[in-house]
Amino acid sequence: MSKDNLFAISLFPYLGFLWFLTRSGQMPRLALIGFYGTLVFVAVTIPAGIYAKVAYGESLANIDVLHGSAEIFLTLSNILIVLGFRQAVRAIEK
Repeated sequence: MSKDNLFAISLFPYLGFLWFLTRSGQMPRLALIGFYGTLVFVAVTIPAGIYAKVAYGESLANIDVLHGSAEIFLTLSNILIVLGFRQAVRAIEK
């Protein structure tokens, strides 16, 4: 199985994870937005990877400008997740 196929298949468990998180109603809203933001990262990474291959003949990881631009979305998602859980912990402490 290629890494591309494995990547595509891994989206289904993640979508299930998001579905259960959303339905539970117990996830801090900001953290939930961050988890959904990870899908934005995936949505940006796929076309960026295709563009890197077509335009430069390289993988996305080898084109710093494209790779860094795509990674910004993952960084923002992670920040939202951390801030969401931070808010929840602070709310519990009060």
